[in-house]
Formats: sequence, structure tokens, C-alpha cells
Amino acid sequence: MKKIIFWIVIVFLAIQFIPVNRENKPVDRKDNFVDIYKTPGNIKTILKNACYDCHSNETVYPQYSYIAPISWAVKDHINEGREYLNFSEWGRYNEDLKQNAVQKTISTVRDLQMPLPSYVSYHPKANLTTEQRKVLQDYFFNLQ
Repeated sequence: MKKIIFWIVIVFLAIQFIPVNRENKPVDRKDNFVDIYKTPGNIKTILKNACYDCHSNETVYPQYSYIAPISWAVKDHINEGREYLNFSEWGRYNEDLKQNAVQKTISTVRDLQMPLPSYVSYHPKANLTTEQRKVLQDYFFNLQ
């Protein structure tokens, strides 16, 4: 049993040296959603607290994201989130993609699909109130 625990500890320590790229791409303000639409401060705060870590190039990596294998899962989740919607690259989207993203954002916020419960459990500011959800939905509805 001691050998098994020893090797588990060795493997755990060894995987800490596998690098994870946490570098954010630079944000070009001409492509950034909140700059394009001159988003009001209250909406910007909601987006930054609940959406931007996974859906922008402005990710703030929490301490737990520096521990493998959690770091791999976090990075994979961020990559997937950016693939679906990246507010930092909004200006590069064509009109159809923008409209689809707006509609999808409204429905996922309304249906409590976003932010993900697993994210909210570690990021209390992302736990949107009913009021914040309504404000966000109305804002995106007006973009259509």
C-alpha cells in the first residue's frame, strides 16, 4: 500500500510540470463586444463576473487552475467556451453568427444553463440573481 501511495504522489508531482498555456490573446477594442456596443457599466459588470472567464480573451485564472489535472480541465473548458462565443472577438463575427450568439445567450441565461453551476460554485459573483438575468436578457434582446 505504501508503494502505491508513493507512486501516486510521484505521478501527481510529475504532472505539475506539464505546461498549460494560460496566456490570453490581446484584446482589440474595435472587436470587443462591450466597446462596440458601449455597454453600460451594470451590464459590463454582469458579463465580466459571469461570462468573461470562459467567453473572452480576458480570463482571470483562479488559483485552483494551476494544479494538474484540474488545470487541464479548466483550460479545456475555457477553450470550448471561447469556441462557442468569444466577446473579445465579437467584431470579427459575421451578422448571422452575431444574431445566433445573441439568441443563444438570451436562451441560455433565461433557461439557467449559463453560467454553469460548476463555475458558480467557485465564483459566487457569477451566481446571477433573477433581476440580473432579466437585465441581461433585455439587453441582448434589444441587440436583435
